[in-house]
Amino acid sequence: MPAAHIVSTGTALPGDVIDNEVMAGKLGISAEWIEMFIGTRKRHFAIDLETGKPTHTLADLGAQAGAQALARAGLEPEELDFVILATATPDTLMPATVNLIASRLCLNHVSTYQLQSGCAGAVQALDLARRLLDDQHRLGLVIGGDAGVKHFVADREMQGLPTAELVNYVLFGDGAGAIVVTSEAVPGAIVLRQVLNRFTGLGRAPGQIVRWFGAGDLARTESEPDPPFEEDYKAIEERVPPLAREALDEILSSTGWDRESTSYLLPPQLSGRMTSRITSDLALGQAAEISCVAETGNTGNATPFFQLDLLYDRIRPGERAVAIAIESSKWIKGAFTVEGM
Repeated sequence: MPAAHIVSTGTALPGDVIDNEVMAGKLGISAEWIEMFIGTRKRHFAIDLETGKPTHTLADLGAQAGAQALARAGLEPEELDFVILATATPDTLMPATVNLIASRLCLNHVSTYQLQSGCAGAVQALDLARRLLDDQHRLGLVIGGDAGVKHFVADREMQGLPTAELVNYVLFGDGAGAIVVTSEAVPGAIVLRQVLNRFTGLGRAPGQIVRWFGAGDLARTESEPDPPFEEDYKAIEERVPPLAREALDEILSSTGWDRESTSYLLPPQLSGRMTSRITSDLALGQAAEISCVAETGNTGNATPFFQLDLLYDRIRPGERAVAIAIESSKWIKGAFTVEGM
């Protein structure tokens, strides 16, 4: 398997910044409560927060991030051999959103792949990309993105909502990130050394559920339908830290690195507060933290690509970085290691 080299990055965020003061006014809570318990200061939504009307689709965001990554690499879309999208929130079940993005980028006769998963989907996409690189597939575009705000009702009465629901309104944000990967060793690129992708949910209840409803589903529902978005935040707080420790130890072992040789840590980006606790728990004190969640919210599959975007201009030849992504839907631990060239 040839090495995968990351030669550029791209990002896209919808609309204006939504800070905690705006969210506090919308939800009827204090900005201090959001800062104290969540630790996320800003986020972007793909809807108008006042009207609830969509302003961006995932295809919009994915195409924007992909176009930026291609431009930064000095490439034309027709040079691509494949496009991969990782998302938990596609625009439609069919057509696949990756194909809408390909069309936006004026691509044709190109291999496309869509992976549906939560935060760990970005890691799965990286794993697929490095396996696809061969004599026929030398250049690929990998995108991660989510527009989860579609599952929240912006104009509902927020007063009196249980904390478990309120948390989701301030925890998440929408966005997309992209990278260009190639089998060629390009000066200044980041080389992908190893990827960890492990399902660990045997016998465990889901920590997060995102539902799709068809007309038949709703017609057969006699009582109040299940909520479109459901999260066991206490289970996430309990299980994510040990899974992150396991992922860190496994990825360092499989790469053949020791903890002291790591220059950068890209920790799980659940929330500003929880990311801080996990980073402290991982005890890679000498490694510089690369985080974005406090400024973007938890953007799901976009987040590891946002972190790579921040890392790209910082990492120097020979410096090493380890990234960890834990998905709570049915418990997946993901990680990858990269090195500056």
